[in-house]
Amino acid sequence: MGTTAHETQLSENIKVLVVAENRLLREALARVLRKDNGIRVVSAIDFASETVKQIAQAKPQVLILDPTGFESSSAQVVVQAIREVQSLKVVLIGMEADDVTFLRWVRAGIAGYLLKNASANEVVVAVNSTARGRAVCPPELCLMLFNWVARQEIPISNLNGKLQLGLTQREMQILRIISCGLSNKEIATQLNLSEQTVKNHVHRLLRKLGAANRQAALELFHLQGLTPVTASLPGYVKSEAGNPNGQPGLNRLH
Repeated sequence: MGTTAHETQLSENIKVLVVAENRLLREALARVLRKDNGIRVVSAIDFASETVKQIAQAKPQVLILDPTGFESSSAQVVVQAIREVQSLKVVLIGMEADDVTFLRWVRAGIAGYLLKNASANEVVVAVNSTARGRAVCPPELCLMLFNWVARQEIPISNLNGKLQLGLTQREMQILRIISCGLSNKEIATQLNLSEQTVKNHVHRLLRKLGAANRQAALELFHLQGLTPVTASLPGYVKSEAGNPNGQPGLNRLH
């Protein structure tokens, strides 16, 4: 049998970049990983405004990330890094066995999730596994993930009914505008409403759809083949390049 390009790439060293705020931790991780002949640590860095840029320049195959103390900003780092580096696999370390936290990171696009009691060998195994296209997940969280996916079938299958019967005309309008990537403040400007009124509408439509957040609502929106309403938004035109946040591009007309 022939060798695939992916296998050829992995026959060399797996390029790994470590991101952790704690210097002792990231240096210890780098030492452990370098003991594996199949792994090459390209860098070990802390969190900074240039973190995503550094990841993009290094182009690792696997990113080892300890988000301790930087949970909110590190989630954005993950999303942006995956967008910047093709086929990047992200492995989180030092995590809690918490369902909500785990699902939030899964939605961000991670490939591996290691708990605080994970051994050095488990980190090495996670690098090798994710680089070869396998997910790494604590056994105690796997069943929860399966159950969560199964539960999503109910709101997805009933979405059309919810859109027709559950959402008001205004809520449906706002959901479509959200799909264009506009913030609550921008929606308020477009519809000549107060920002608080828009927030109230968003809160109610999320509750009616059974969606935990805007992203989950948009997943339901797109799964049903519904389209944004860019053309009907006065003062905006669709951009070919898109905006820096990766949402459908919208440029204000002047």
